[in-house]
Amino acid sequence: MPGAATAAVVDTRLRTQHAEGPAAVLAIGTANPANIVYQDGFADYYFGLTKSEDLTELKDKMKRICHRSGIEKRYIHLDEKLIREHPEIIDKHMPSLETRVDIVTTEVPKLAESAARKAIAEWGRPATDITHLIFSTYSGCSAPSADLKLASLLGLNHSVSRTILSLHGCSGGGRALQLAKELAENNRDARVLIACAELTLICFSTPDESKIVGHGLFGDGAGAIIVGAGPLADGECPLFEMVLASQTTIPGTEHALGMQTTGSGIDFHLSIQVPKLIKDNIQQCLLDTFRSVGNMDPNWNDLFWAVHPGGRAILDNIEGELQLQPAKLAASRHVLSEYGNMSGTTIAFVLDDLRRRREKEGYEQQQYEWGVMLAFGPGITIEAMVLRNPLSRSLKEN
Repeated sequence: MPGAATAAVVDTRLRTQHAEGPAAVLAIGTANPANIVYQDGFADYYFGLTKSEDLTELKDKMKRICHRSGIEKRYIHLDEKLIREHPEIIDKHMPSLETRVDIVTTEVPKLAESAARKAIAEWGRPATDITHLIFSTYSGCSAPSADLKLASLLGLNHSVSRTILSLHGCSGGGRALQLAKELAENNRDARVLIACAELTLICFSTPDESKIVGHGLFGDGAGAIIVGAGPLADGECPLFEMVLASQTTIPGTEHALGMQTTGSGIDFHLSIQVPKLIKDNIQQCLLDTFRSVGNMDPNWNDLFWAVHPGGRAILDNIEGELQLQPAKLAASRHVLSEYGNMSGTTIAFVLDDLRRRREKEGYEQQQYEWGVMLAFGPGITIEAMVLRNPLSRSLKEN
C-alpha cells in the first residue's frame, strides 16, 4: 500500500497542477482544397455536375440565393473527376454512404494536417510538445476516427490525449475552444491542438427544394488552433486570452437545425427560422455571459467580434439586434465572402482574419481590450466566449 510519502506527493501535485492565468490562443492555421468555385457561376456548376439542368425553376432559385449570399467564392473538394469515378454520389437511387465515408476518412485528416502544420510552425515548438488533441468534424463515420489519423500524420506522442467531437455542426469549433480552455487551465504545461475539418461531400446531394439553401452556402476547409496557459515558454505569443466560455441551448428549437445519417450520406436540415431564432436570443445570451465576468455590462461597440458567419442573414440580424457598427463584423463578412460557411471550421478563419487585421492596424489604431466569440449549431446551441486582447492589456499596464 502507498505510504504517507506517496500521499504527500499526490497532494502536492494536485495543488500545483493548475496553470498560471487564463488559457490563450497561441497559434492559428487554416487550409482549403485546391478546387475553387465562384458563387456567380455556382448554379451552372452545381446543376451541370448533378446532370439536373432541366430543373430550370430550381436553378433560378439557386441563382437568387447565391446572388444574395454575400459569398464570392468557395473551396469544394468534390469535382467532376470524383463524380466520374463515383457516379453513385449523384444517383439518389443508389446507396453512396460507404463511398463518401471512404473518401472523407482519408481526405479530412489530410486537410486538417495542412492547417495543423501551419499552426505548429507559427507556434514554434515541436509537434511532440502537443499534450492534447481535440478534433471536431461532421464529416466522419468511422473508427479509428480522424483524431487518431491526424495524430499519426503529425507524429504526435503516443501518449497524447485525444477527443473527437462529432456532428456538432457549425458550433463545433466553439465547443472545441471551450474544451481546450478547460484542459489548458487545469493541466499545467498542457498544449492543446484543436483541429476542425469539413468536406461537404458527405452531405452533397442532387437538387432538392429543402436542401438548396445549404448547397448555396457551405464550403470545405480546415482550421487548427493551439491553446495553452501560463507559464508560457520562450517564443510563445498569446493572440487572444480566453476569459470565460458559456453554452446556451434555445429551448424548443431542436427542429430548426440538424443532421441525420442516411444511405446517401448525411441529410442536412436548415430551417429559414434559424436567423430569427438567433436574433431573438443573442442579446440575453451575451448579457448572461458577460455578467459572469465580474458583472460586466459592456457597450457592444466597445468590443471586438469573432462571429461564426452562418450566413448573411445571421450576421445582418446580429448586427441589427445589437446595433453594431458595420466594421464590427468585418472579419466575419470577409471570411463568408472568401470561403462560404465551412461549418465548425469557420471560426478559426474568423479568428485568423481578426488577428491579421489587428496586426495590420498596429499600435496607431485603437486596440479594443475585450471581445467575444460566437458560434451556432444544432440545438439551437449558442457557444460564446469572452476574449481579451493581450496587446491592449499590456499597453494599459505600461
